Amino acid sequence: MTDLTDLGIKQIRDGVRAGSFSAVDVADAFTAKVSRAKALNAFLVETPEHALAAARAADAARAAGETLKPLAGVPIGMKDLFCTNGVTTTAASSILGGFTPPYESTVSQNLWDAGAGMLGKLNMDQFAMGSSNETSAFGNVISPWRRADGSNAPLAPGGSSGGSSAAVAARLCPGATGTDTGGSIRQPAAFTGISGIKPTYGRCSRWGTIAFASSLDQAGPMARDVTDCAIMLEAMAGFDKKDATSLQLDVPGWERGLSSDLKGKRVGIPKEYRVDNMPAEIEALWQQGIDWLRDAGAEIVEVSLPHTKYALPAYYIIAPAEASSNLARYDGVRYGLRDLPDGAGLQDMYAATRADGFGTEVKRRIMIGTYVLSAGFYDAYYTQAQKVRTLIARDFERAWASCDVLLTPTAPSAAFALGEKSADPIAMYLNDVFTVPSSLAGLPAMSVPGGLDANGLPLGLQIIGRSLDEQGVLNAGLAIEERAGFAARPEAWW
Repeated sequence: MTDLTDLGIKQIRDGVRAGSFSAVDVADAFTAKVSRAKALNAFLVETPEHALAAARAADAARAAGETLKPLAGVPIGMKDLFCTNGVTTTAASSILGGFTPPYESTVSQNLWDAGAGMLGKLNMDQFAMGSSNETSAFGNVISPWRRADGSNAPLAPGGSSGGSSAAVAARLCPGATGTDTGGSIRQPAAFTGISGIKPTYGRCSRWGTIAFASSLDQAGPMARDVTDCAIMLEAMAGFDKKDATSLQLDVPGWERGLSSDLKGKRVGIPKEYRVDNMPAEIEALWQQGIDWLRDAGAEIVEVSLPHTKYALPAYYIIAPAEASSNLARYDGVRYGLRDLPDGAGLQDMYAATRADGFGTEVKRRIMIGTYVLSAGFYDAYYTQAQKVRTLIARDFERAWASCDVLLTPTAPSAAFALGEKSADPIAMYLNDVFTVPSSLAGLPAMSVPGGLDANGLPLGLQIIGRSLDEQGVLNAGLAIEERAGFAARPEAWW
């Protein structure tokens, strides 16, 4: 019999419906595998009871002849940025150590309402700030992949959704939630050979999701293929009156609309994404992606996004500015860590709590954000960055006059070794060079695996679409997926 943990979301859903296996069998298989994979440090909290309860409900519904829910029998991993009622939620930060929310995030509640079960809470970069999952207060997540050169150096799974990407790639769960502020779904998906989509800003509610940068944060699914991402996104998305930025729109049937036939579609290739010193392997994969989409029937056109070079500096002004505001609530008064030195006053408690509770990268971004929002520098930095953001969004709008989707690399390299870039924040921030522009514009964007580099590590291709055109993004991703035939997986060492 096939190992149930080798099955994806669609295969599990359809198998449970057909009676090929029970939902409890699936939950048992995944919970056992999660418990054996502690070396990856992907899960911060394991919740086998949650997964089993959902599985028993699915099996009972099938036995009673009831119509099964869309994700009945499917266990998933939940990024630790989503508040889960009665289950510890820390955003991988000491300042929220032991915090147990008395409420459920809208995204997670939508998934439970669709029948999914939770295998546990997934590790991440602290407060979603990082590109390598090295900023977690609870230790690094280790990618399940290893270089073929025999170096055996532990590799970064990407960030901030590194626990999600590592867990899906290692077959610890068939799908996981992620969040994407400047590329935190797409870059880790590329590093670990899986698929992940950031939907249009506002498609998924932010209510109950611990905030990093409120005008950028967006939840999305990470799974092994495009179809599984479509299925999971349908369950996650939807209007939420509790979130002022939520879009009051019906959720499309993205799975039903999947088609890899791109006849009549135009794919734009932004010339500004051909950056200096781009590795030859990334350039070659990009060209291969162009050839695959042309084979799918698409017309290839060159487009210009002239303000692309300003996207990264604008992002690293806007995102820290919003973070410095959002993280002001962590003061030791209401919840989480409280550091109260002997004889300390209120101001001393604030300072001690925040100094002890926040990690180095979080402090760095708070300081940057506070600086650019200060009275003497607000107009020089923050206001200018917002103007640049408007110009970047306008570039995309003009590009849509000549194309339907854009194709770019996802990341400028394959996964790097843990510690390789942690001493140089600028080098780390450059990992987001291809993903940040679409985040600033609030556009849907997806990474799909396209091949392996010379060391046998995954490389991803990114598709960017018009606002609300997740279907176009998914379809182009499916066309690449079918032609790439990516079947590589990490060899189990953990």
